[in-house]
Amino acid sequence: MDMKKIIYLTIFVALFFSSCEDFLDTENYTKKTTANFPETIEDAEQMLTAIYNALNVATNDPANTYLFAAQMASDDCLGGGGDNDYIEKAFDKLLNYGVSATEAYWTAYYQGIYRANTAIETLDNCEGWTSVEQCNQFMGEAYFMRAYFYFELAQMYGQVPLVLETEPVNLPKAEVNELYGQIASDLKNAIELMYNQPYTAVESGHATKWAAQALMARVYLFYTGYYNQSSIALPEEEGGSISESQVISWLEDCINNSGHGLVSDYRNLWAYTNSATVEEYEYTKGQGLNWVEDGNQEAVFAIKYSVHASWSTNIGYGNQYCLYYGLRGGQDYEKTFPFGQGWGHGPVNPNLWNDWAAAEPNDMRREASIIHIPTELPDYTYGGWADFMEETDYAQKKYIAVTARGADGTVQPTFDIVYWGLATDNMQLDHLRDLTTIRFSDVLLMHSELTKTADGINRVRSRAGLSSVSYSLEALKNERRWELAFESVRWGDLRRWGDAAEQLARQEGVAIYNRGNPTTMQAFNGGYKARYEATGGFFKIPDSQVALSEGVLEQNPGWETVDSEFSGW
Repeated sequence: MDMKKIIYLTIFVALFFSSCEDFLDTENYTKKTTANFPETIEDAEQMLTAIYNALNVATNDPANTYLFAAQMASDDCLGGGGDNDYIEKAFDKLLNYGVSATEAYWTAYYQGIYRANTAIETLDNCEGWTSVEQCNQFMGEAYFMRAYFYFELAQMYGQVPLVLETEPVNLPKAEVNELYGQIASDLKNAIELMYNQPYTAVESGHATKWAAQALMARVYLFYTGYYNQSSIALPEEEGGSISESQVISWLEDCINNSGHGLVSDYRNLWAYTNSATVEEYEYTKGQGLNWVEDGNQEAVFAIKYSVHASWSTNIGYGNQYCLYYGLRGGQDYEKTFPFGQGWGHGPVNPNLWNDWAAAEPNDMRREASIIHIPTELPDYTYGGWADFMEETDYAQKKYIAVTARGADGTVQPTFDIVYWGLATDNMQLDHLRDLTTIRFSDVLLMHSELTKTADGINRVRSRAGLSSVSYSLEALKNERRWELAFESVRWGDLRRWGDAAEQLARQEGVAIYNRGNPTTMQAFNGGYKARYEATGGFFKIPDSQVALSEGVLEQNPGWETVDSEFSGW
């Protein structure tokens, strides 16, 4: 077999730049290899940066990613976008578009895994550590990130090849128990290795012991719920298992000792309360709100973005989700202020607005999270560029583009231009806010779910100005839906609770607009419930990876017939 074909998982990435060897010098001073790298703490820092960078590479095109697919697939959003934007609508309906729709995401995450494997194998070679604890922190971050990558891949595809070393191999899908056992093992290592100090002791954007504890709980809840298990068996060579009581203990450690907490006002979590916008937005004006982007104590783990996004390097250094969730259409920014424009993906399902109002009519988080367009944006023009499909009267506020007025009073395409004083003016690249993937409120709600107590639920409700409730699974489910709306958590929750098929089917018949004309959402390819039952909620593995494996990697069930393809409205 051609050796090039059996390294389809092991991505030989340019972790470190190299140049030609110096002329007439037999020692290579400029090319970094595992023979001479890493040697110093600076080298180790470069290795960690390269691992985290895989998150930005993946979000170069959010439409490839699990976070985006989970948002589209959940019952709280539709696909939206233009009439030729097929992949977003396909995710919404558990259909496929194209032979390798998520190729870039798969590749980026296996790049990240390769880099984490390299770090785990070589970090002990470094010299000059200030302490054993510092070395352990770096190693713990590598373990955390490998677990993070694999858990997302497992939620996206179900079973995937489990690559744990840098030697190139052609592996089949790992067994479910093997895959989750390794994820749990990596997180256990991360918890035991990383600093036992408040989260502020670690550089922002890096993993902490507390993030590992929170992710362990999320992994445990999904695995035991979806696969009907009571614990996670660790790899055979380690022995033992991760139990519910162990996970609860870790969550309590995080709650009591991490330094994380709830911000005072829920609205301060979202960028529309930034100082350049807050007093211009009628909903937030005069209420003393202040965006907590810097030093956000509620962010347990977040993907970081920067000013370095560009067409020549990586547009994923900017938060492209804001662009994808932006209001579709080239209309005057005054009509959509303070919300920016973009591709119009993820229109909010009217069912969420209505269910929320019926169950919790006084919950301030509903208006803090959802734009009711007829009320808030009365001059908004429906239809986008006359091509907007599956549009509704609702859009989400959390990760939508946000605008602000410049010094001349005109609305700028993004608030970032004013807030950060950017020299650029680009609606596609100028989104710098973090994408928080684990919040402290989620930690509290997971603790309530595992302990079947209302303490965490009521801390979260109190912040929203709501009265206390007694614990019930229904109360827990509602609280997670309201608190964590549009944060890519709902999809996993529905699946592990066994609620997905029925809740997804409720999307059929909801009121939408196609090209600005009122209509209703229809069933495609048998409907939402049928597609969920056919796939189990797992997406199609890129065909290119199946082909490169020469039969070793098998396609997921439900994706091998013409009925699995989205062919448009």
